[in-house]
Amino acid sequence: MSRFKLTPVAAAVIGLCATASHAGESPTDPILLAQLSLPDVEPHENRLDPVVVTPSMTTQTARASLTPVAVIDEQTLREQQPLEMADILRAQPGLDIIGNGAFGKNTSVYMRGTGGSSTLLLLDGVRIRPATGGTPSWQFLPPSMIDRVEVVRGPRGSLYGSDAVGGVVQVFTPDGHGEPGAWLELGGGSFNTRSIGGGAAGEKDGTRYSMAVNRFDTDGTRLRQHGDDRGYDNTSGIVKLSHRFGERAEIGVMGFRAEGNTEFEPGTAANREDTDYLIQVGALRGELLVSDDWLMQLQVSEARDENENFTDGDLTSTFNTKTRAVNLKNHFAVNDYVELIVGGEYLRDDIESTTEYSLDNRENKAAFAQLMTTFGDLDAQASVRYDDNEAFGHKSTGGVALGYALNPHHRLRVSYGTAFRAPTFNELYYPGFGNPDLSPEKSENKEIGIRGQYGRGFWDLSVFQNDVEDLIASELRDGKYLPYNVNEARIRGAELQTGLDLDQWRLAMAVTVLDPKDKETDELLQRRNRKSVRFDVDRDFGSVSLGGSAVFQDHRYNDAAATQRLPGYGLLDLRASWRFAPDWTTRVSVKNVFDKEYATARNYSGWHYLNAGRTVFVSVRYDIR
Repeated sequence: MSRFKLTPVAAAVIGLCATASHAGESPTDPILLAQLSLPDVEPHENRLDPVVVTPSMTTQTARASLTPVAVIDEQTLREQQPLEMADILRAQPGLDIIGNGAFGKNTSVYMRGTGGSSTLLLLDGVRIRPATGGTPSWQFLPPSMIDRVEVVRGPRGSLYGSDAVGGVVQVFTPDGHGEPGAWLELGGGSFNTRSIGGGAAGEKDGTRYSMAVNRFDTDGTRLRQHGDDRGYDNTSGIVKLSHRFGERAEIGVMGFRAEGNTEFEPGTAANREDTDYLIQVGALRGELLVSDDWLMQLQVSEARDENENFTDGDLTSTFNTKTRAVNLKNHFAVNDYVELIVGGEYLRDDIESTTEYSLDNRENKAAFAQLMTTFGDLDAQASVRYDDNEAFGHKSTGGVALGYALNPHHRLRVSYGTAFRAPTFNELYYPGFGNPDLSPEKSENKEIGIRGQYGRGFWDLSVFQNDVEDLIASELRDGKYLPYNVNEARIRGAELQTGLDLDQWRLAMAVTVLDPKDKETDELLQRRNRKSVRFDVDRDFGSVSLGGSAVFQDHRYNDAAATQRLPGYGLLDLRASWRFAPDWTTRVSVKNVFDKEYATARNYSGWHYLNAGRTVFVSVRYDIR
C-alpha cells in the first residue's frame, strides 16, 4: 500500500490537500502524523487544530508543526466580512499592519518586528511581490476571493528562500471540493461602497473546478485632516481546474487576476494622483506517484505586478515586474518514521519601466532539502537551502527544530533557523539611488514554545529572539541618500495564541509583545509597536450569529530617531448574520464602532495617514445547491 495519498493539485499550493479541515476530517496523509505521540484529532477540533501545509511544505496539524502557525479559516472570513486584507491580518499573532490609509492604499505587513519586505506572501503557492519595491501589494488582494489564510511565524528561508525573515503568509483561494454549487453576493455600505460577486465550484468524476468574479468600488475616505475622499476600485476573477488520473497522477491549472484604480493624496502642485494596478497569477501544477514511497510535484508559474502612475491625468511612470518560477519537489517516505523532501527552484525577475534601471532582470537558482523524523515522543526536523543569485551571489540558509510530547495534551518545541532578504531592484539599481554592492540582510532566530491542545480549546506560547545583520537603510553619503548595509537589529518577543469552542461560543485571543531595537542606537525600529492584543468572540443563536472583535495596539515611532510618535489605539468591530431562508444569508458589520481616528504611518510632509472611521457594510448571499 502506498505511503502517499494523491491530492487535488489545484486545492493547495504544494500539492497535499490543505482542505481536510474544511471537510471535517482528521489528517490521514502519511506524513508522520499517524506516528506522533499525540491524541487523535476529533472532528469538532478541526477549527482548533487545523491541517496546514505552509510550515513544512507537507500536510500536518497545527499542533504537530514545529513552527507556530495561525489559520484564518473560511468560516471566520465569512463571519468577519473583511473589506480588505488589513481587516484579516490586523493584530493576528506576531503581525502588525502599516498602512497609508484605507481602501487600496499602500499596506505593509510587519511580522515579528521585521520590515515590510521581510514577510513572504504566497497565493496558492505562487510568490507575489514587485521586484522593484519588494513589498507585496497586500492592499489589492480581494478578501472575497480568499478561502483560507495560513500565517507561519519565524524564519522559513531554508524552505522558501528570500524574504521569509519574519515568516510566511499563504493565501488560499476556493477550490472545487464537494458537490457542485454556485453563489451570488451583493453588498454596500459607508463611503458609497459597493460589491457584487458570484461563482461556481464542484467536483465530478475526478475533475474539480472553481471560478469566481467580484467587483468592489468605493468613494474611499480622506487620507489626511481636511483632505478629500480618495477612491478605490477592484475587479477580480479566478479560475481553477484540475483532473485526477486514477490514484497515481493529477494535473491542474490556476489563473487569478485583480485590477483597478486607487487614488492618493496629491502633491502640493497637483490636483489628482492615482494608480492603475494589476496583479496576475498563472500556474500549472502536476503530481505523480512514482512509487509507493515517492511522490513528485511540479509547479510552473508566472506572477505579474504592474502599476501605471498618473498626475492630473497624465502618465508619469510605469513599474511592471514579472516573476517566472519552476519548482520541483520530491517527497520520499523512507520508512514509517522518516520523510525526506528534496527539491529545486528556478526564479527569474523581469522589469519593464519608464525608469531605466542599469539591470532589468535577474535569475535565482536554488536547491533545498528537508528531513522529518520521529522517535517515540520526540520529533525532529532539519532543512537546508542553497540560493545562487546573479545579482548578489550565493546564500545558504538552514533550520533545525525539535518537538517533545510532555503528555497527551502538551508539547514543547525548540528551534533555530536562518533567513535572508535579497535587495530589491530599487535598492540595487534605481538611477541615482541604487547601490549594486549591497549584500542581503541576514537573520538568526532562536525560539522556544509550548502548546496545549484539548478537546474544545488550545493555547500556544512562543518566546524568540531574532538577530538581523546587514540591515539595508538609507544614509547621506557624498551628498546623496543611498542604501547601505549599515544597521543591526535585535528583536525579542513573545506571542500567545488561544482558541476555545464551547457549545455555541467561539472565542480567540492573540497577544504579541515585542522589543525591536536597533543595536547601534538602542532605539525602537521605525513604525513597530511593542504590544498588541486581539479578541474575537462569536455566538450562534440558531439561524442568527452575533460577534465582535477588539484590537488594542501600543504607540510607535515613525522615524529611526524615535521623535515622531504615533499614538496607540483601540478598535471595536461588531457583526451579525441571519440565515433567513434555506439558501439565503444576510450579514452586517460595523467596523471601528467608536469612530476612532488613528494612524500607523506619517507622510514626509509631517501629516498622519488617517485610516477609515466608522464603517457599516451590509451584504446578502444566495447559495445555489
